[in-house]
Amino acid sequence: MLHLQFASHTDPGKVRELNEDSLGWHIPADAETGGPWLFVLADGVGGHAAGEVASRMAVDVIAGGVAGSRDAPAASLRKLLQLANQKIHDAGLSGAHGGAMASTVVALALDQDRATLAHAGDSRCYLWRAGSLRQMTRDHRFAAEQAALGILTSREAEAAPTQSYLTRSLGADLMVQPEINEFPLLAGDLFLLCSDGLHGALDVPALERELAAPRPLDAAARRLVELARDRDGSDNISAILVRVLEVERMAMYRGRAYRVR
Repeated sequence: MLHLQFASHTDPGKVRELNEDSLGWHIPADAETGGPWLFVLADGVGGHAAGEVASRMAVDVIAGGVAGSRDAPAASLRKLLQLANQKIHDAGLSGAHGGAMASTVVALALDQDRATLAHAGDSRCYLWRAGSLRQMTRDHRFAAEQAALGILTSREAEAAPTQSYLTRSLGADLMVQPEINEFPLLAGDLFLLCSDGLHGALDVPALERELAAPRPLDAAARRLVELARDRDGSDNISAILVRVLEVERMAMYRGRAYRVR
């Protein structure tokens, strides 16, 4: 069966009074019968009303909905992100929280020997595997997408006035197109989900140094957030760390999955 450890930490930073980041998870009630573990992090979009409400709504809808879903993780996450998008969009139109609302989101579902990753916006997921760090999401920012198309260089994109403009988020429009990817899990994998307050302050070499250090997971999460706060702290800072201890090995026979003992 799939065995995991996880830890999280969040901080409002040095400037903002409110913490508009929200974190959540769903743990299967019965490890034997299985079902996906889910971890989700959302960041209320600056410049919109009630960012903390939007991000909390996103986390509650996604983490709360995965337990009752009978869909495969990819289909389930697609539906849940769209449902969260609709609820945030409708709440913004109602004016109950002061105006338009939006939130980024990154959600990671782990089931048996597979990972499913869904995101919209610039909250990220990294994978530390075999001593190497890989960014598993791409930022849905206007300048970053121009760089991907070759219109800007990566250096030009970092300095562009549109660098912070999001092209996708929950609640900004009636429909959202989350980016969803699936890949195999390996024992020893370590995932980092984080808001831009963390990855904006810590580059890849810094993240690699911290993730390579032999710390308990809760201490590692706290260390990442505190280091980002010390180096910048102009935004809310959040991290979820998930370590895969054991993977449930699966195989296929005549089109049906079965457990390998």
